[in-house]
Parts: sequence; structure tokens; C-alpha cells
Amino acid sequence: MKLQWSHAVVRVRDLDTMVAFYRDVLGLAVSDRGPLGPGRPEIVFLSGNSSDHHQIAFVPVRGPEDASSLEHMAFRVDTLAEVKLYLERIKAADHAPKFRPVTHGNAISVYSFDPEGNGVEVFVDTPWHVRQPQGEPWDPSQSDEEILAGVRERFASEPEFMPMEDYRAQQAARFGEKVS
Repeated sequence: MKLQWSHAVVRVRDLDTMVAFYRDVLGLAVSDRGPLGPGRPEIVFLSGNSSDHHQIAFVPVRGPEDASSLEHMAFRVDTLAEVKLYLERIKAADHAPKFRPVTHGNAISVYSFDPEGNGVEVFVDTPWHVRQPQGEPWDPSQSDEEILAGVRERFASEPEFMPMEDYRAQQAARFGEKVS
């Protein structure tokens, strides 16, 4: 299993100030934003390129007593089989009994914790873009084909659902990148 760094989600105290800094000073663009669910806080996703939906995301849930701002670190893998392998490894690890298989439509993920309680996400991209935030459970006992068919069925009616290559072409134009 080969992990590739993807993104971090950070708990913040002042969402607007953080978004403005990362947008105006570092040059990232807001790629999506929305509530995490009814009555839940908004999450804001930012990226600086067309190949990553987000490189950082902010959730305004950090209290004054919170020492850490890290929500989770995310690692991309190449195949759904590798996500399932991570799930099997995390199930077998004594220090990490909690895990959650979640699909966002654009990714199939397993969320868990490291031995010190830091959030870890391992995911594989799907062939589709889906406006975020989204999150639905998926069944690891299903075949890869069944899982992908279920993801497509669940998210195909969502606004902005499209092939990932179309979304990346739109984002490349937005960032002024050459499209090959």
C-alpha cells in the first residue's frame, strides 16, 4: 500500500479570517463549502490546483481550550483494494478500534485514529466529482464493482455530479493551468 499525502482538515476559531488568509495571502481558492449536516457547522474546502479538490479544509469548531487544531490528515491510495487493506489493518490494530467507512461521492474513504487519537483518512478517488460536503457509509464486504455502482447510484442525481476529468478541466481553466 503506497500512501500519497492529500490534505488536512483543521478546526478553527474564526472561519472567515482563516479563509481570507489562505485565499488572499497564499492564493488558494474556495472549491466548495457547506454545512456538515442539519444544524452542524459549515466546512470550507480550499485548493491551489486542479488535481486536488481540496488541499486544506476548515471547520469552525475549535474552542479556546482545544490545544490541537488538527481534525484529520488524509492519504490517497491508488485502488479500492488498498483502502480495504487499510481497513483490515486498522481492525487488527489494538490501538485503533474505531473506524468509519465513508464515501463522499468523489472518494471512498476509511476514517480512523492513530495511537494518540489523531484523525487519519485513507481514500481512493472515484471517477466522479460531487459537490461537497457529502458523506454516506459504504459496505466493505461488497465487491469493488458493487461499491462503485452504489456510489454512482447514490450521488448521480446530486448537483454538479460529473466525470472527474470534466471537473478537473474546469478547475484547470480557473487556475490558469495548461490542459493537455
